[in-house]
Amino acid sequence: MTKALKIAIVDDEKDMRLSISQWLALSGYDTESFASAKEALSTIDSEYAGIVISDIKMPDMDGMQFLRKLMAQDSTLPVIMITGHGDVPMAVEAMRMGAFDFLEKPFNPDRMSELAQRASKARRLTLDNRALRRDLGDGPQLMKKLIGKSPAMERLREEVLDLAQADGHILIEGETGTGKTLVAHALHAVGARAGKKFALVSCSAFDEAALMRRLFGPVLPEDPFFPAFEEARGGTLVLEDIETLGEQVQAKLLSTLNAQGTPPETRVLAISNLQEQGQTLHDRLRKDVFYRLGALHITVPPLRQRGNDILEMFHQLSETFSDEYGCQTPSIGAQEAAQLLQAPWHGNVRQLTNLAERAVLQSRRGEGTIASLLMSDAEEATSVVTTEGKPLKEYVEAFEKMLIENTMRRHKGSIGKVMDELCLPRRTLNEKMAKYSLQRTDYV
Repeated sequence: MTKALKIAIVDDEKDMRLSISQWLALSGYDTESFASAKEALSTIDSEYAGIVISDIKMPDMDGMQFLRKLMAQDSTLPVIMITGHGDVPMAVEAMRMGAFDFLEKPFNPDRMSELAQRASKARRLTLDNRALRRDLGDGPQLMKKLIGKSPAMERLREEVLDLAQADGHILIEGETGTGKTLVAHALHAVGARAGKKFALVSCSAFDEAALMRRLFGPVLPEDPFFPAFEEARGGTLVLEDIETLGEQVQAKLLSTLNAQGTPPETRVLAISNLQEQGQTLHDRLRKDVFYRLGALHITVPPLRQRGNDILEMFHQLSETFSDEYGCQTPSIGAQEAAQLLQAPWHGNVRQLTNLAERAVLQSRRGEGTIASLLMSDAEEATSVVTTEGKPLKEYVEAFEKMLIENTMRRHKGSIGKVMDELCLPRRTLNEKMAKYSLQRTDYV
């Protein structure tokens, strides 16, 4: 759940602080009060999760000096100034300096609530965009989250790097839980628009009228957002569940995209989660919309096509959850490795993540097996083994590779310790590492 924003009330008059705080609290806001600008500056910094309402006339440091210091540390912080009668010229100067707006005493409480709502909406957008930029700021790190050495994942990473440099809209398809949203983030982070605006909208979360406002505006005062095309202008807009768009939204979307020209002002990454058997996105969308969004195309491979990546991902996820829960990473045997490789993984990476967490928790309690976890999944209850069998040799090699990797990782690349634990002579270990393309330096 998104944390509620605060409203900092700065005024040297106690009654005024109390009055404003009570009114805003009745309107559902979380407030904190300060008797002076200096006191407020000890709390309000560039990452302050809220807005400021400040009087202009205060002793020691007046509102204008206070505003100047706030703008110096964060020019996007919404500051609403309260002015006395006849101070309108000063308020206009405050607006020029970066104030969000001003209220003239005696002010209408409803007007104050309306301004607080607008300012909070603007602050939320700024903070969300900053968080996204932090997440997307390191493209190479984000690409590393596309885990796997299988041909399917190598190909996916190559497609991401290639299409990220293009300017056209992209359609991202794949089964549920495969990581389509992660691919969209990576496309933005390693492309020409990296560092620019990024917005994501789940189309299935709105009815048609609300989605029209969310994407194109005009928004209502109570809406906690700006129009998405405005949020993402010059950058990237991700539309999840594109298959749920109604006729009215499709028509407006097409006209908006056509009006942008080439290259488009805002690049759209459309994500399809269509799972209905016998139906395609081409059947769901207008043909002109489909071809407008699908000129470039990426299909994220399902987990069952990623081969031995399943074991690598399971180990990495298990390590992460073990650190979180403060316990040892559970080890798995050859039979459990085979069961992981054989499972159909209808829920894909999301299902594997859930299973790894449960495996860590049951290992901490000293009970349960991988097979029992797979059987407990509703989607897996009918079949733990895929219909596509593999030669025994492939399962043995996959387990052997995983075992050497885990041991190398645990001993931080110490060949001697790996030889001792696995009871392998140096030459045999070297041959197996060469066979599985394992490098000691990757684990040091």
